[in-house]
Amino acid sequence: MGGPARRRVVDEGFVQRLSAVADVVPGVLEDFESPSARRVLADVDVLVTGWGCPPLTAQVVAGAPHLRAVVHTAGSVRSHVTSAVWERGIAVSSAAAANAVPVAEYTLAVVLLAGKRVLASAEAYRRARDHAATVVSDAGGNYGSTVGVLSASLVGRRVVHLLRPHDVRVLLHDPYVPDAAVRALGAEPVGLAELFERSDVLTVHTPLLPETRGLVDAALLARMRDGATLVNTARGAVVDAEALTAELLSGRLHAVLDVTDPEPLPAQHPLWQCPNVLLTPHVAGSAGNELRRLTDCAAGEVERFAAGRPFAHPVTRAAMERSA
Repeated sequence: MGGPARRRVVDEGFVQRLSAVADVVPGVLEDFESPSARRVLADVDVLVTGWGCPPLTAQVVAGAPHLRAVVHTAGSVRSHVTSAVWERGIAVSSAAAANAVPVAEYTLAVVLLAGKRVLASAEAYRRARDHAATVVSDAGGNYGSTVGVLSASLVGRRVVHLLRPHDVRVLLHDPYVPDAAVRALGAEPVGLAELFERSDVLTVHTPLLPETRGLVDAALLARMRDGATLVNTARGAVVDAEALTAELLSGRLHAVLDVTDPEPLPAQHPLWQCPNVLLTPHVAGSAGNELRRLTDCAAGEVERFAAGRPFAHPVTRAAMERSA
């Protein structure tokens, strides 16, 4: 993993848990090419990876003849798990499920705030501070409102689960999930166009794949109700940035954007000054003490592997084709 990842996730407790079931090589590799790295790779059975891990190319895999498992302390393994890993039959695990927890919690919070029109009310309150007592909350509320969830990803499924105690109607669109399975999750299955037409708040959880780049385009955004809110905690490029900017600057829609395209936006981009947009710096994912959840997940996977048990959170080649 890269230096920043090492400083964020490798603490004494993590190393102690690994050391209880394995011989842990001192230090952290930041590359696979140096002589010292090649010496380490020649002996390892399990490679624990993190953000900034270089690709496990065919050459790297060939230099690690004993490698049997890759345990990732973050979500996506797309940047470093290559076809060479699958062809060798190396097992792969990811902490994506652990990272989904804070993203879903953040999403729940902003969905409910959006339904209450909190951002608009706060802005009106600020502007009218000289006569604040006269400010009355704008129309809004969550009782009986409709929340649309785009994609039954790990985060999307958890968002549906977290919405269950609330008095909202939940719609879900995912072309890979049968209607019966969507209903079992606690949501109403709908088509893509209907999702955008009916949602008061629509939250995007689609992984960025070649076929999903720009999926949320001008035509779909135009189907959203006046005053509806788009929440994006997935990837900025899933949404047509130009089309979304036009809708937001018109004042017709609201948005909570934890991700953008590009990320961050240029300093002079108009969305920085757009009052109906909340921009956050990719904070929905694991941060602070939430990183411990990632390392606990990874340590648990190494413990399972050492005990001869299957991973609790395996990643398969087929699944990776449709996931982040």
